[in-house]
Amino acid sequence: MTIVQRGLAEFLGTFWLVFGGCGSAVLAAAFPELGIGFAGVSLAFGLTVLTMAYSIGHISGCHLNPAVTFGLWAGGRFSGKDIPAYVIAQTVGAIAAALMLYVIASGGPGFDLAGGLASNGYGDHSPGQYGLQSAFLIELVLTFFFLLVIMGSTDTRAPAGFAPIAIGLCLTLIHLISIPVTNTSVNPARSTGPALIVGGWAIGQLWLFWIAPIAGGILGGLVYKALGADGSKRPPVEGAAL
Repeated sequence: MTIVQRGLAEFLGTFWLVFGGCGSAVLAAAFPELGIGFAGVSLAFGLTVLTMAYSIGHISGCHLNPAVTFGLWAGGRFSGKDIPAYVIAQTVGAIAAALMLYVIASGGPGFDLAGGLASNGYGDHSPGQYGLQSAFLIELVLTFFFLLVIMGSTDTRAPAGFAPIAIGLCLTLIHLISIPVTNTSVNPARSTGPALIVGGWAIGQLWLFWIAPIAGGILGGLVYKALGADGSKRPPVEGAAL
């Protein structure tokens, strides 16, 4: 596959992740009487990754996440020369999805952009009012383990065909843990899309949701490699993300 084809796949996959995951939070989480709540939003994020991993894993590897791209590079699974194209495609896909979600959500009664459009935050903008230290640590730790799951489940020695399920369920678990803390990022692109639409505080806090996940992803890739992994991957799925 050419880098253009892989980049387009990453754009579409990340669009689906943000539109499906953030869309469930904005449109369905607190819907009167039938809201899906935190558990439903967590499952929605996991399902976006699972469905895209089976759909585009054989094209781009289905990273959908700059932290995953950097982590796979650190773990010896991805070429450094392709990182810029992947990160740009992922980020643009996330922005396009957030813009589409905003247009749809603003057509409903009572919509207020001050609600955050599922933006990530800490302090006053954390769902549970968690501070900067808590937000940084949970994003770092959860992205670290996300990369371990991704690299382990896609190793040639792992059972074939089940990687998307493991990765999707891992992302679901990550959201079940951390929505109250940061609204869950573990994905800089996912954070950037809504932040650019909301502006203000969301942009001011966006730095954390780039630094912590990428640091956690790189650390996860390095640690899995140090565990004695052979660095190989089983096609068609190279990796997947939040």
